[in-house]
Amino acid sequence: SSLISDAVSSGSDGSGYYDTPESGDSIPFGIGSVVEVPVKGEPHYGVIRWIGTVPGDKRPRKVAGIEMEEEHTGLGDGAFNGHRYFQCNPQRALFVSLNQCRHDSRFQETNQILLQNKADDFGGINSPVISGVVRPISGEGDITALCGKYRGIQGHHNSCYLDATLFSMFTFTSVFDSLLYRPATSSDIMQYEEVQRVLREEIVNPLRSNLYVRADRVMKLRTLMEKLSSVTGLTTEEKDPEEFLTSLVAQILRAEPFLKLNSGQEAYHYQLFVEKDEALTLPTVQQLFEQSFLTSDIKLKQVPSCLIIQMPRFGKTFKMYPRILPSQLLDVTDVIEDSPRQCTVCGKLAEYECKQCFDQCDVGLQSISFCARCLDTAHSHERRRSHAWRPITVPHEFAVLKDHCIIPRLYMQLFAVVCIETSHYVTFVKCGTGSDAPWCFFDSMADRKGEQNGYNIPEMVACPNLPYWLSEKGAQVLQQIKDERQLPEHAKRLLCDAYMCMYQSSEVMMYR
Repeated sequence: SSLISDAVSSGSDGSGYYDTPESGDSIPFGIGSVVEVPVKGEPHYGVIRWIGTVPGDKRPRKVAGIEMEEEHTGLGDGAFNGHRYFQCNPQRALFVSLNQCRHDSRFQETNQILLQNKADDFGGINSPVISGVVRPISGEGDITALCGKYRGIQGHHNSCYLDATLFSMFTFTSVFDSLLYRPATSSDIMQYEEVQRVLREEIVNPLRSNLYVRADRVMKLRTLMEKLSSVTGLTTEEKDPEEFLTSLVAQILRAEPFLKLNSGQEAYHYQLFVEKDEALTLPTVQQLFEQSFLTSDIKLKQVPSCLIIQMPRFGKTFKMYPRILPSQLLDVTDVIEDSPRQCTVCGKLAEYECKQCFDQCDVGLQSISFCARCLDTAHSHERRRSHAWRPITVPHEFAVLKDHCIIPRLYMQLFAVVCIETSHYVTFVKCGTGSDAPWCFFDSMADRKGEQNGYNIPEMVACPNLPYWLSEKGAQVLQQIKDERQLPEHAKRLLCDAYMCMYQSSEVMMYR
């Protein structure tokens, strides 16, 4: 710290102004840029929080107010000569000529990769940086005009795990938009705003505005993730969507977990844990979801705005079930703690649950809920007398009117299915919010131009038959086709290769 303190000419309030000669044209930086400031030959690092001119400066020039990574004697908290320019912890604020800022050399590899990518020429299609707020695309009706080649996110160097997940999360829905706009707090990493800016302005906004993101833009995010999280190999190796969520969402952006369980655990996605039921030839996500919650004996503390469910499989090859049918609507009524539930017999307000009654009086988790009278009746049967039931929490407003109220059921809507086949990820995405919104299929590496020095061509394809395949009638028709090779191409990928299903609650999205 002495290196910086020796070089600082403090303002009258000890606010930390580093007066140094100009050194040529400044490198363009903005608010949130991660920079390096050389002081007596030693690099020091921080994030630009303010850019402007300082009143009384003998040489009018642009000055950067930087929040340094470490505390240094002689630095301030964002005020200079009695005027506040930004706010940070004491002994962290340094004011320096903008010309003295350099790109953080610890991320020099990022710049080298980007320069190499430009040399590789990713097809010459423009992929501009777009600031501001851009709403998701609304693809109601015929989406043929939206589809075609050079649509979506361009894949490069094993990036399909990231491309498919980002395309699913941001193109047609705003359920994850808090990741783009949450202001930085004192607990965030120094590079938080830079990562958020790259995600928002170089990937999501161009995707929503132009339906195309060039691979070098994504590589910039991948390199930042590689440097700033514990997940390795994000720029070169084959990875999985959950590793992307861990790196970007959990560790770097530190988003509030999407799921809160009554066990006290929190998570960003839910892995289905079930024992294989040989009687299920085409299990639905609803069935597996309820079995998993029953076996784990857990509940969600509240209805989530989004729910990412990982299918029961081990690695990229072993699948517990050869086919799984994604449920278009996911009924979460019976997995929400302290939410009113229906008696499986009479339909009135339930007051007890019996796990041993699963799939006996009804199907799924709905079959374990009883009102007091029906509980006694059902368990007077000889086969159920030994069952162990327990009371459930009944919301007061429903308990008061239990004989006169209708018990609401809570549903979440399917909006994306990420699939994997031989280590390659693709995705099916709903192009709107309505129940009859069309679906598309996206592959970031659908085609390729050139060989070793070529580039991948992303593609969107309309899937008008997907709602039918997901319906009960359509699923029965597909199930009669025993040979997977005879299934329609997209139907095969949807049923046989599902890796993650993403659900959203439009009601919860409005206020959370």
